[in-house]
Amino acid sequence: MHTIGHFINGEIIAGDDRTQDVFNPSTGEVIRQVSLASGDTVAKAVAAAEAAFPAWRATPPLKRARVMFRFRDLLEQHIDEIAELIGQEHGKIAHDAIGEINRGIENVEYACCAPEILKGEHSRNVGPDIDSWSEFQPLGVVAGITPFNFPAMVPLWMYPMAIVCGNCFVLKPSERDPSAALFIAQLLHQAGLPAGVMNVINGDREAVDCLLQDDRVQAISFVGSTPVARAIHQQSAQLGKRCQALGGAKNHAVVMPDADMDNAVNALIGAAFGSSGERCMAISVAVAVGDQAAQQLVSGLRQKMQTLKTGPFDDRSNDFGPLITAEHQQRVKGFIDSAESQGAEVVIDGRDVQVENHLKGFFIGGTLLDHVTAEMESYQAEIFGPVLQIVRVENLQQAMQLIDAHAYGNGTCLFTRDGEAARYFSDHIQVGMVGINVPLPVPVAYHSFGGWKQSLFGDLSAYGPDSVRFYTRRKTITQRWPSSGVREGVNFSFPS
Repeated sequence: MHTIGHFINGEIIAGDDRTQDVFNPSTGEVIRQVSLASGDTVAKAVAAAEAAFPAWRATPPLKRARVMFRFRDLLEQHIDEIAELIGQEHGKIAHDAIGEINRGIENVEYACCAPEILKGEHSRNVGPDIDSWSEFQPLGVVAGITPFNFPAMVPLWMYPMAIVCGNCFVLKPSERDPSAALFIAQLLHQAGLPAGVMNVINGDREAVDCLLQDDRVQAISFVGSTPVARAIHQQSAQLGKRCQALGGAKNHAVVMPDADMDNAVNALIGAAFGSSGERCMAISVAVAVGDQAAQQLVSGLRQKMQTLKTGPFDDRSNDFGPLITAEHQQRVKGFIDSAESQGAEVVIDGRDVQVENHLKGFFIGGTLLDHVTAEMESYQAEIFGPVLQIVRVENLQQAMQLIDAHAYGNGTCLFTRDGEAARYFSDHIQVGMVGINVPLPVPVAYHSFGGWKQSLFGDLSAYGPDSVRFYTRRKTITQRWPSSGVREGVNFSFPS
């Protein structure tokens, strides 16, 4: 059986002694093994990045951008191969995987703007014969730790911008679906990136701890669960590293009585069940304002959900695929059990879904729960599965209070025809990303992605303009060239 190694200094290297099984979630079978990096392997990757940094830092931004232009073309040429790898190890349906890759490509396109976004600022004659300007200088070696749910897109949130800013990168992708990240790193090297600028190490907590503790690593980007995000942020702060750590979510969609109900139902089904709900921006709670809106919403969802098709990644007629592991499948079932025992009504039950010829796959069908309350365990936790819960409230203010009281603040949306309500909601809600009649308000690549509260630890969001600030240090230079022969006496006053 093939064992997935690491990509260090421009080459695939053999793995370490410790390995872990990689499953095809559609069949429940082990299809590969992945090497789990030792401390020595992590140190080799960091050393390769450190050695490559001086020359890459000195490379003009235009030449760095040209590598990204070629990289973009290679990603488009190999998009079906990457989608296949994602499907095999994550279970994501091909059309969904291609959508993920395309969103990642958008970030590469933004990185192609490096000559513009790294220009800095200049002010002439801030004082007599004095000029002042600022520059964006790279940090050095930076690292990214990414989750299983977007094995291509989330890494592409990080390293294209880090690299065009002049840094060298070490990526630790999820050990559950590592092949896509490794394949894409080889494409980046094929695009002309010098050896050592981009490195990929596969591993588990040991690899993460080594990256955190290595003094040569200047910054850490992380996407994953809130407990781990909080711990990584705290440890990074103690060690003096810059850190952006994106955590969990519980995204609410508020459905007003005046909403276009057909549009709301279709949007919620896609947002709740796409990628089997394994998205940090998935809508997992629909807040219906008023009993009439609730009845219409539940009726519409019940009817539409009867046609949902769950199955393996390689059948494009399927709407969504399996969950990532058998353990996670049982965890999601446990939340449905808990909600039912606490008084929720199971309108559509996906716990016992059967997929023909894939009886050992990690499948759960689309599940709809009504009459959910804020005290229920299923409401408080991030389920990360194909489960949509309905909470009923009397007015918009109650809906907003419900959302603001939740520990997470990643994304939310409002379905309405009322411009005043939309403006008030978007202005006052305590959530980082807001959609109005848009169920998944994931920002485009030239804006930044990040939630509030326990969904983000750190001062800067992911990708977009914030990524330039995160992966560079601003240096401000003030310079004077007085006229020949001019001499001044000592001045002890503060300069003005």
